[in-house]
Amino acid sequence: MSAALEIRITLAGAERVVAAGTTAGEALGADGRSVIAARINGELRDLAAEVAEGDVVEPVAIDSSDGRAILRHSTAHVMAQAVQEIFPEAKLGIGPPVENGFYYDFDVREPFTPDDLKRIEKRMREIVKQGQTFRRRPIGDDEAREELAAEPYKLELIGLKGGAAEAADGANVEVGGGQLTIYDNLDPKSGELCWKDLCRGPHLPTTRVIPAFKLMRSGGAYWRGSEKNPQLQRIYGTAWESREKQDEYLKFLEEAEKRDHRKLGAELDLFSFPDELGSGLPVFHPKGGIIRRVMEDYSRRRHEEAGYSFVNTPHITKENLYKISGHLDWYADGMFPPMELEGARYYLKPMNCPMHNLIFRSRGRSYRELPLRLFEFGTVYRYEKSGVVHGLTRVRGLTQDDAHIYCTQEQMRDELKSLLRFVLDLLRDYGLDDFYLELSTKDPEKYVGSDEVWEQATETLREVAESENLKLVLDPGGAAFYGPKISVQARDAIGRTWQMSTIQLDFNLPELFELEYQAADGTRKRPVKIHRALFGSIERFFGVLVEHYAGAFPPWLAPVQVVGIPIADAHAPYLQDVAKRLREQGIRVEVDESDDRMQKKIRNAQKAKVPYMLLAGDDDIAAGAVSFRYRNGEQKNGVPIDEAINEIVDAVRRRIQV
Repeated sequence: MSAALEIRITLAGAERVVAAGTTAGEALGADGRSVIAARINGELRDLAAEVAEGDVVEPVAIDSSDGRAILRHSTAHVMAQAVQEIFPEAKLGIGPPVENGFYYDFDVREPFTPDDLKRIEKRMREIVKQGQTFRRRPIGDDEAREELAAEPYKLELIGLKGGAAEAADGANVEVGGGQLTIYDNLDPKSGELCWKDLCRGPHLPTTRVIPAFKLMRSGGAYWRGSEKNPQLQRIYGTAWESREKQDEYLKFLEEAEKRDHRKLGAELDLFSFPDELGSGLPVFHPKGGIIRRVMEDYSRRRHEEAGYSFVNTPHITKENLYKISGHLDWYADGMFPPMELEGARYYLKPMNCPMHNLIFRSRGRSYRELPLRLFEFGTVYRYEKSGVVHGLTRVRGLTQDDAHIYCTQEQMRDELKSLLRFVLDLLRDYGLDDFYLELSTKDPEKYVGSDEVWEQATETLREVAESENLKLVLDPGGAAFYGPKISVQARDAIGRTWQMSTIQLDFNLPELFELEYQAADGTRKRPVKIHRALFGSIERFFGVLVEHYAGAFPPWLAPVQVVGIPIADAHAPYLQDVAKRLREQGIRVEVDESDDRMQKKIRNAQKAKVPYMLLAGDDDIAAGAVSFRYRNGEQKNGVPIDEAINEIVDAVRRRIQV
């Protein structure tokens, strides 16, 4: 080998000499099935990419997170090709990989039907079997416009190029880099062009490498997420590194569907979303109202014990408040449009923290008052795009269990550590106990305050998060504009992760609002501000709990904790007396005196997911007892009334599940 034709690369931590023109796939000895791409100097590249002098080359396995994203994005291309072959008039939108799958948006005359999806999936399987090759081709902007002249949405993305990632979710997979590229799908035998798409890549070597995929559903989606733009038709799919993994995921989806809080909310008569109110604005029915009240009451009690002061603030404010806070500069897109009243502009509040600053500033403050912990169940309003509104977990009107703690810098670390423990303990009381933490750091394009202050706040939060001995994951650039935050991520009963509580450390809003306290030496100092929402929002937390428990709430949260079921009408007065004794202990109990047969009453109670059923007949009355039935179908007969009451009251007080 001539020295002039040799280059040195780093592979698996060791230096290797390879021939010039060697591809990443050749250097890695990749089979194109288990290793499907390469990371070259930290950047994901196709296996066909040539390595250069000094490159650090790492394999990307198909079952890694990056590998799955590449697999899913390649499958999205196959789907788009199939759609345009079956519907030649279809115009292409965006087709990125997403968690557990992919989607692609199309401008078509009519919405896709289930039969259409079957036809598309069948054609996709033919393309996969054909083994078309994915080939990357750099292209200039003008050439791209000429080649894609019939694709108006692609032309729009070319025009946006530098800011496309912000302009449309998923656009960065197409035009997020400095150089435009097109991926051609080529016939493996003739080399002829089968289809092409504007895309950054990387992709699988061939379509034959796609092991398992399935189209899931279709629906409407506004172009670039704005209702001002045309509505396209989005097809969702999933793809996995093996059929076994896909089957496992589909079974998981079946279980998740059973737990869907929107479905259970209707079945259990907990809440609804009347069209007359508007998207993302729920109403809670009496049973849902009971659960919500119990959640709030318990939270209030715990906050009182922890030394919080309760405050209330209005739902609207003059715009100047959010000019001072910076929200109109950084958060205006998430706020409802202003109202013109008496020559002034008013906004529905998107958050409570600026109003709490006014409470702190309402009079002089001494260091002796700090930490000052203000707490509010404050309803706020956020203009979420219609495409992301989802049941209770993404709404436009929400109530936060919002706390803001004002303290000295000396108190800051201890207060944060105590606060994080408080948050985790309270979440455990609601039945969530599998956590990890996420640390969101400064967005370099969207922040107020100095770099030094941000660094101090971030390192303080990192130290506090690590003190809990939980896994800590970084979220670069994910902080709000005024300070870094810790997010508590909780896994539910089927392993899904939900963002729960957030704790933000803020040196900047006290500065913007000129907040001060008198220190022990008589000087005036700025307090440090800690933002904390424990539930995040009550609505979202409610939805998470419905899905975590599949609607079968533990007795302390259940809207109806006990149903009395008389075997015959004559036994109803006896159960009413038992119910009276339970109510005296604070238990929510009903006696079913309907005309239904006993077995129907039991089925009704089980369908309503009531924790306990107390049955009574002649033998029970004679013995001063009840038959004790649980919602899982287990039953104990002849249980003395006192014993039955004690068991129920004990389970409620200890907040255990049955």
